[in-house]
Parts: sequence; C-alpha cells; structure tokens
Amino acid sequence: MRELAGIRRVAEHFGLPASTLHYWERRGLITPHRRVAGRYYDTEQLYRIALIKKWRETGLLGIEEIATLLTGAPGRSALIGERMRVIEQRIAELERARGYLAELRGCPCESGLERCPAFRESTEIPA
Repeated sequence: MRELAGIRRVAEHFGLPASTLHYWERRGLITPHRRVAGRYYDTEQLYRIALIKKWRETGLLGIEEIATLLTGAPGRSALIGERMRVIEQRIAELERARGYLAELRGCPCESGLERCPAFRESTEIPA
C-alpha cells in the first residue's frame, strides 16, 4: 500500500491552496483520512483531486457540476454537452475580440478611435 500524502504536500504538488482542498472536502468532493496531525490522502483521493483540478481548469466546470459527474448521477452526457456549448460560444466571442484587436492594431488613426473611418463604416448607430 502506498503511503498517505499530507495536505501540505498534496496542495504544493497540485499548486492549490490547502483551503481549496478543505472546501472540496466540505462539499463532499474528496474524503481525506483524518489523523491527529491533519488530513492525509490515499492514491484514490489523489487521482480524484487531479481530476477535479483538471475539470476546473480545462472544462471550466463548477463545483455543482463536478459533484454531479463524480456521483455518476444521470444527465452526465447532457451536462458535458452543455459545457461544450458554453465553451464553444466563449471561443467564438474570443475569436471576434481577437479579430477586432487585430484591426485596431493596424488602424492608422492615432487618436479619437471613435472617429476612425473603418470603425464608423463597420458600426451601425441609430438614425
């Protein structure tokens, strides 16, 4: 059996504050072994922590969504599909923002960007 890892070592390894691990514990996402000297995590909990961190960072999943996925509750596929739609929408927004900034970077107008002919041509205002 692998040795249990203490909370400080786990927090440092995953680049998380110990308070995040405490919060995840309070929310029922992880279950450390409790000893007089503190909280300790076994291999299964370490993989669970890694998975939760990955979901938070790459899937931009909230705690409630993560709890649903971890419990295996029905609707996992729908939840994942909805997150993918939200992320795809955000990607489209970011691509539009990048495109605009690229145009802005190439704009010859030194000041008064609201007077830029290219901006005015592409912007509709009320009559």
